[in-house]
Amino acid sequence: MAVTGAGSGFGAAMARRFAAEGANVLAADINAEAVAAVVAGIVSAGGSAQAFGADVSQAEDVAAMIDAARGMDGRLDVLVNNAGFSHLSGPAWELEEAEFERVFATNVKGVWLGVKQAAPIMIEQGGGVILNTASIGAVAPRPGVTVYNATKGAVMTMTRGLAVELARHKIRVNALNPVAADTGFMRGALGVEALPEENRAALIRGIPLRRLTSPEDVAAAAAFLASDDASFLTGVCLPIDGGRSIS
Repeated sequence: MAVTGAGSGFGAAMARRFAAEGANVLAADINAEAVAAVVAGIVSAGGSAQAFGADVSQAEDVAAMIDAARGMDGRLDVLVNNAGFSHLSGPAWELEEAEFERVFATNVKGVWLGVKQAAPIMIEQGGGVILNTASIGAVAPRPGVTVYNATKGAVMTMTRGLAVELARHKIRVNALNPVAADTGFMRGALGVEALPEENRAALIRGIPLRRLTSPEDVAAAAAFLASDDASFLTGVCLPIDGGRSIS
């Protein structure tokens, strides 16, 4: 199996969780040093994982990544398209064109490239699971990250469409919709080294369960959706949000 964006945050937690469940995990990230550290931790804990440096917006990188993942087991049972990028929080009309293009290239094109490479393999082998990381911001967007949220809306639509297209091949396609988490990704979007207490408090006030999501919450949901217990679930965009989307 393969997990993209596995060098930190949700991706690192998913790589650890799948390895703990017994999977051979190809952990990929644009930051080769960070993902190597994650893999070292997995291996030291007794899991099976390999690190792979890849930019998911680049077709050659994704093709090589999927080939490497398939080489671990001779097949590809699970692909987690998790790698993401966010522009800095601010008015949508002030976003630079280069940043707009980068966020769509990573968050939308990156998912499509993963599917483009993985689907033929899964069709040939008779089935598989694809998980895409979207965001609760696609359902209940907030100001400041409008373009980022738009990419996650595209991921949700792609997930649902692919679920229908690939169902006859016994390939399930689902999405994860997390709420905010205190991760490097969130801090990067805000342009801060540490999440200010006032920002944290404001985020938590909008979540009925009164806490941010954790990478482990997302990893647990991913493990479930990839398991046989979820064998009749496809096209699901699962909120992992403590009730934020309904509050």
